[in-house]
Amino acid sequence: MSPRLLLALSPFLFSPFLHAAVDCANASDQATMNQCAGQDFKAADKELNTVYQQITARLKDNPDGKKLLVNAQRAWIGFRDAECKFSASGVAGGSVYPLIYSNCMTSVTKTRVESLKQYLKCEEGDMSCPVPGA
Repeated sequence: MSPRLLLALSPFLFSPFLHAAVDCANASDQATMNQCAGQDFKAADKELNTVYQQITARLKDNPDGKKLLVNAQRAWIGFRDAECKFSASGVAGGSVYPLIYSNCMTSVTKTRVESLKQYLKCEEGDMSCPVPGA
């Protein structure tokens, strides 16, 4: 293939990459809004996992406390999933369902992140806190 032909075709070769970035701030169609809501949840879930790992690291010398945290987190995940399925049930089967469901998942997850972050602020010697201070 000649360099001139390759240069002429380059806009067509690379156009899928240009369209891959999604402008969530200006999302105007349902598919894009659904995609952006999913991305928001993914970011909140990533933060949740980071904070959770920080807490489990502090509980490394407390296997019983770590087990209690794992049980609490599993129960919370069950609650979150059930709550958001219920919250979005009014639009089940509709094109807006992923948006409503993801927005709920994000909101409930962010609330959990903030709750877990409080455990990371425990002062050394605080008997009311199950997570040792840093």
